Order: sequence, then C-alpha cells, then structure tokens
Amino acid sequence: MTTEADLGDQEPAFELRRAAPAGKPPPTPLVFASPHSGRDYPEEMMAAAALDATAIRRSEDAFVDELIAGAPELGVTTLTARLARAYMDVNREPFELDPSMFADELPDFARARTARVAAGLGAIARIVSEGQEIYARKLTFAEARGRIERAHRPYHAELARLLAEAHAAHGVAILIDWHSMPAAAARQGGRERPCDMVLGDRFGAACAAGLTGKVEAELEALGYRVARNTPYAGGYTTEHYGRPARRIHALQIEINRALYLDEARLEPTAGFAKLQADLQALTRALVAADWSGLR
Repeated sequence: MTTEADLGDQEPAFELRRAAPAGKPPPTPLVFASPHSGRDYPEEMMAAAALDATAIRRSEDAFVDELIAGAPELGVTTLTARLARAYMDVNREPFELDPSMFADELPDFARARTARVAAGLGAIARIVSEGQEIYARKLTFAEARGRIERAHRPYHAELARLLAEAHAAHGVAILIDWHSMPAAAARQGGRERPCDMVLGDRFGAACAAGLTGKVEAELEALGYRVARNTPYAGGYTTEHYGRPARRIHALQIEINRALYLDEARLEPTAGFAKLQADLQALTRALVAADWSGLR
C-alpha cells in the first residue's frame, strides 16, 4: 500500500492510498472517495475570510476519511480530498459559481443558476452552517480559476484514472462516495426516527440496483436505519461518474454525524470506534461479493 499526492511544492490536493503498488492492477473493482473531509485551509482563503477556520470547519464531513482509513488493507483504494470543501468543493461542477461573490463578471460558461449556487453552496461556497457568510470581500474569477486548477482538476483526474484502472482490471468499476450529514438532516422526510445512512444513487441512474440493495442489506444487518435518495440523492461525483450501461457504478453514502461526532465541538465521540468497525465489516462484505454480473 502506498500514499501519493499531487501539486509539487503546494499543499497536495488529495491523499491516495492504494490497495496495490503503483503499476499493479487493483485487487478489487472498488474505489472509495471522501471529497469533503479535507482539513487544509490555504492562507489566501483565510486572508479573504470573515470567519475563522473553526467556524468554517462546520461545513466539513469531519473525520469521514478516518472512518474508511482501513479500506486499502482490505483491497479498496481510497482517494480523499486534503483541501477544505469551503476552499473548493470537488463534489460540484468546477465552474458552478455564484456571481454575487465576485468583483468581476463570470464567463458565459460559468454555471451560475443552479439550485446549489442559489443555496450558497456552489463550487466555492458563499455560506457555512446557519447561513454565515464566509468572505469579507469579493473574490475574483482568477482566484476561482486558481482554486479549480489547484484542487478540482487534480482530484478528478485521479478519480477518473482510478475508475479506469478498476474497469480495465475487472470489467466493472464501483465508486462509493462517502459523506456525512448533520443530525438535523437525518430527520427530514417526515421520519418519526432519524435515519443513520442515506444511500444516493440518483434514483437508480448512477448504479445498478444490485449495488444499492447489497449495501442497504449489509448496513441493515449491522443494525442501521437506511434511507434511499432522501434527503440526498447524490451529487456531482455520483452523477458524473455513474454510468451503469458502461459498467461504471457510483453510489453516495451519507452518514448521520450523530453516530460518531460531537457536532458542536467537531470531535469524535465514543461511537466513532463502533462505526469505524462496522464500516470495515461492510467493506469486507463488498470485497467478498462477486460483482462480475453487475449490470
């Protein structure tokens, strides 16, 4: 197992933990990704911010990368973002930008009218937590482009390469995109009791039903309450890479933070170890499964 990074002298965009040495085929078709657990806040971002790093950290999927850290030893390569989600959200289209945040005009190709931009959560977020504005000044498009080149492009170039490697070796590639959700979100959808996990497969468009069903069954056997696609059906990564007809499947898993995290203090709770062990058990089950017939 090896660790790799990118970007030369700059802080790396991602951490790659391989299940096999570089140049060797991956032992399984599975790739795990954690796009929102990055904890690096570049100086130029913080110089423009109205909030401190502690406040901005509330947008992180805190410690999700550590929850899946054992996967490479079981045969699953992991890719985790190192740069913070608030700096550049790699689970968005790269030019999904909010014009109100910029001092200059955005180019015509920018996607300025999406629901995520309207909510303040574009590729460069405008707000965190309870609607707090992140920045004390307007940004420039040059700054946005710099963040895309520094964070978004290398992350997705690596993810695309990993999925291509898995597909070449096994005839199928399976991406599990790991996230966490606020405990309050787990109560949405008129549920009497909060769910523990939400599986997002873009309502069946991003992966075969057999993958979603297998993950759901394994989690329920471990005692977790599982929902599908509500309130999270999958983001840019799931939609962009999930091509079941080409035998590339993508599934998003949202974990209720109440299971493992003190959301106020952003510290793991006593539940962290159990959840980590259970996700190891899920990983073992996925590694042991025969995916050759997944369509």
